[in-house]
Amino acid sequence: MPMKTLITALLLSAATLSATAAQVDRYGYTLPPSMQKKKKPAAPKKKAVPAIDYVGEYVNFGDWKEVRAFLDDVATRDGFDRAELNTLMTQVRYVDAAVQLVKPAPPGKPKNWQAYSKLMIDPVRIDAGVKFWNENSEALSRAESLYGVPAEIVVGIIGVETVYGRNTGRFRVLDALTTLAFSYPEAPQRRERMEFFRGELEATLLFARQTGIDPLSLKGSFAGAVGMPQFMPSSMMKYAVDFDGNGKIDLLNSSTDAIGSVAAFLIAHGWQREQGGPLVYAAAVSPNRAWEPMLNQGLAAKYRPQELTAAGVTPAVAPPEQLYGLVDLQNGAEPTEYWLANANFFAITQYNRSYFYAMSVVELGRAVKLARAASGIASGM
Repeated sequence: MPMKTLITALLLSAATLSATAAQVDRYGYTLPPSMQKKKKPAAPKKKAVPAIDYVGEYVNFGDWKEVRAFLDDVATRDGFDRAELNTLMTQVRYVDAAVQLVKPAPPGKPKNWQAYSKLMIDPVRIDAGVKFWNENSEALSRAESLYGVPAEIVVGIIGVETVYGRNTGRFRVLDALTTLAFSYPEAPQRRERMEFFRGELEATLLFARQTGIDPLSLKGSFAGAVGMPQFMPSSMMKYAVDFDGNGKIDLLNSSTDAIGSVAAFLIAHGWQREQGGPLVYAAAVSPNRAWEPMLNQGLAAKYRPQELTAAGVTPAVAPPEQLYGLVDLQNGAEPTEYWLANANFFAITQYNRSYFYAMSVVELGRAVKLARAASGIASGM
């Protein structure tokens, strides 16, 4: 094929391929304006609907008989102005998302510690934990010295709870607590749970008055937990401390207050300074299952090592002479893990009544400590 013909063919081929983009005819000439294809205006983007309705809807809680009785009691018991409480209640909204989120998960897959731990002890939390520890090393050391709670445990709790303040919750606490206090979903312990949330609602009002803040300004989880350590309002009243010494308690913005408050909580719930070393020891169990009655004996350490050994529990490493509980961590279809846990492990379960939770705190704290040490060695610190 002559060179001129080849070039012409190539030009025509390229023009054909790009005609739509360049608005040219098949010979490569730009089309006149009247023949240009008009671009359709882009469809307006639909506003994304949030997966969770944090705002809720207005209902007149003041018309609810149980709410009125509650406000009467609070006004009498705590010295609140009844009319002011009623005015406050007109601004509270019903949050159905809190009702849905508080419902127990439907029966389904069996518990799986390995799957759970992968969610809680991941690179994001570990890296954030190293950063948090480095930035708050003085406060963590001071809390360890004052309360006897190791830095890695405090770091583990704050990491599991909110990834060091990243996920503290977007619900107005007053909305969530009022909704759950008077409209808790049907459940076997519905009445008890409603009483619990009414107590937390009262504690919120007291905390707001004590600290001089607007109770409607408090944001937290769907269950009303607040700040980096996710304290319920009653726990803020009892255990939160002004650890940075600025005259106020701020668990949302002051990592120092959060650190001191977590340590103070653990001490108040059975943390024993003198119990050094690991909180848990891996163990094997005998097939005769004489150890089975030692499971689920409350969130407390009750057994001497000799008692556990006699029942067929063999720890991988000989533990110190102190009391332990036998903890089972189920792994779905895989074999269950068994651990001896001391009193300090069970102090963590008072923060959240779950073996999985307490073990994830222990393991995340350990992982952060190791990562921090490794980064320190690598950087010559």
